[in-house]
Amino acid sequence: MDNRFATAFVIACVLSLISTIYMAASIGTDFWFEYRSPIQENSSELNKSIWDDFISDEADEKTYNDALFRYNGTLGLWRRCITIPKNTHWYSPPERTESFDVVTQCFSFTLNEQFMEKFVDPGNHNSGIDLLRTYLWRCQFLLPFVSLGLMCFGALIGLCACICRSLYPTIATGILHLLAGLCTLGSVSCYVAGIKLLHQKLQLPTNVLGEFGWSFCLACVSAPLQFMASALFIWAAHTNRKEYTLMKAYRVA
Repeated sequence: MDNRFATAFVIACVLSLISTIYMAASIGTDFWFEYRSPIQENSSELNKSIWDDFISDEADEKTYNDALFRYNGTLGLWRRCITIPKNTHWYSPPERTESFDVVTQCFSFTLNEQFMEKFVDPGNHNSGIDLLRTYLWRCQFLLPFVSLGLMCFGALIGLCACICRSLYPTIATGILHLLAGLCTLGSVSCYVAGIKLLHQKLQLPTNVLGEFGWSFCLACVSAPLQFMASALFIWAAHTNRKEYTLMKAYRVA
């Protein structure tokens, strides 16, 4: 194996490993989108009711999004979190202080919620199904797992190539990484489109800011790393095979 191809193979493996770590971290964390709002210090009955609705299995899209807006919520692919005061006071609000203890509570989306239809008017089941938002949500949930699976399968093929001391099987690894990059890019695009469409229907309150979080950024970085690894795998395998064929033809001649 030529040193050029071996170097390209090693660099591609490093890029693949980094992108896999980034993708796994983005899937497993809850900071794809973050809301910034004033923390509610008064743990009144109204606030307590909102918290109970947030963690309820029957919470609809509008219910949990209202809580995310109000309580510095963070949203991941499979969990939603809010920041609330640590201690509840039922009969009177605590005295205002410069700082007070808060705690983050998270609740996982069930599979039924992940594949549940989205409505034209969030929270209103009689408004009709919004097919675009429904399939955007499903794609943003499924595509990252498909991407991660393709990279792991590609890594097994690359390991077999190392054992066989041949670069030719890494063409399949490169193709799988290309497909993984497309899945990651598709997931990021679906997520951005879904968030934009949601905020068109549920306007953010005037004192609330929303921004994409670092989990989303990890997925965005993972996609170009997958494309670069794919290009190196395919180039090394194809060029090495081509030179081997030319050398064999020269020897026969």
